[in-house]
Amino acid sequence: MLLFSTEKERLDYVEEHQDLFTVSETFDIEVFSIPSVGLFMATANRDQGSTVYRWTNSRFERYQNISTLDAQAWKFFTVGKEIFLVVANSGSNGGQEVSVIYRWNKRTLRFVVYQKLQTHSARDWEAFHIHNEAFLAVANHRQGEMNHNIDSVIYKWNPNTRSFEVNQTIATSGAYDWEFFTIGPFYFLVVANTFNGKSTVINSTIYIWLGGTFQPFQSIMTTGAIDWEMFQIGNRFFLAVANSQRLDGSGSILYNINSTIYELNMTSQTFVKFQDITTSSALDWEFFTVGDDKFLVVANSYDGNSYSLNSVIYRWQGYERFVPVHTLSTNGCRDWEFFTSSDGSYLISSSARQALSKILRLRTYYQH
Repeated sequence: MLLFSTEKERLDYVEEHQDLFTVSETFDIEVFSIPSVGLFMATANRDQGSTVYRWTNSRFERYQNISTLDAQAWKFFTVGKEIFLVVANSGSNGGQEVSVIYRWNKRTLRFVVYQKLQTHSARDWEAFHIHNEAFLAVANHRQGEMNHNIDSVIYKWNPNTRSFEVNQTIATSGAYDWEFFTIGPFYFLVVANTFNGKSTVINSTIYIWLGGTFQPFQSIMTTGAIDWEMFQIGNRFFLAVANSQRLDGSGSILYNINSTIYELNMTSQTFVKFQDITTSSALDWEFFTVGDDKFLVVANSYDGNSYSLNSVIYRWQGYERFVPVHTLSTNGCRDWEFFTSSDGSYLISSSARQALSKILRLRTYYQH
C-alpha cells in the first residue's frame, strides 16, 4: 500500500453528467446529506414551488415539491438531532413576506413546515453555531420597491420554546448574502451589501462576535456584491467577493468588472486585497478541492450583451495565485455547488435564465 499512498488525485477535465430540468429558473442550489437516508439537493425556484431532489443511482431525482414564493436560497442546518431546511422567499402573499423553516420528519421522510419568519425580499440564510448555540441570519434585500437600507436579522434558537427568536438586527444596504466563518477562537459574519438606493459601490462589512453580539470588524468597498466565499489554504485565510455590477450616479452600468480575493494579514489583523479577477456580473464563487489541489469556480452571468458566457474554474498555483484552467459554457449562471458522492466529485450549475441546471462530473486521474 506504500505505492498507493504516494499517488495524488488530479483534476483532468470536466464532462456533462446530467441535465436537470427544473420547474422554473433556479436561483440557488443547496446540497446536503441526511445520515442513513442519503444525499439531497434543494433548488430555489422562481414563482411558486421549489423542489428537493435525492441522489439515486448517480443522478438527482425529484423527491419532494415544496410551495415557495420566488425562492432565492435554501440553507440546510441541524439543531441537536433535529434536521432543518430554511428557504428565503422574496415574493409576497397578500402583502405578507414570510420565509419558512422546514423540519425533517423522520417517520414520513419528508420536510414539513416548522416555523415562519417575517422577512423583506429575503436573498439568503446563513446557519451557524457559537458555543453550542444555534443561529440563523437572514439577508433582507429591500422593503417595498425602493428602500434598500433596512435591517437584516440574526435569530437565535431558544431551546425552551424550540423556535428561533430575534437576537440582533444589523443595518444593511440591499443585502444579498451572509457568510459565517471561524479563524482560531474568533467567529465572523460578513455581509454582501449590493445597493444603497443610489450606488452599488458601497461598503460590505465583516462583523466579529464579541460579548454576545456581532460588532463591526472591517469594511471593504465592494461593487454590487452578491456573494462572499471564505476558504483556507494551509494556514492562510481568504475571502472572495463576487461583484455583479458598477452603478453610480452617472447612470451607466458596467458588468465586466473585477471581483476580488482578499487575504487575512495576520500582522495588521485585516483582510487585504490579494488578487483581482475580471468577471462578468459575477453572482457566485465556489471553492473546492480535488486531491491536494485547490480551485475556485465563478458564476459569470451577463456581460451587458449576452447571458451565454463562460464560467471559469481557477486553480491555486501558489506564487502565481489563481490561474484559469477550465472554461465552462453557461447561460445566466446563478450558482455553483460542489459535492462528492461515493462515485466521484461533481459540480452543479444553476441558471437564472432557463429551467435547466447542469450537473458536471469532475474526471480525475492519479499521478505518482
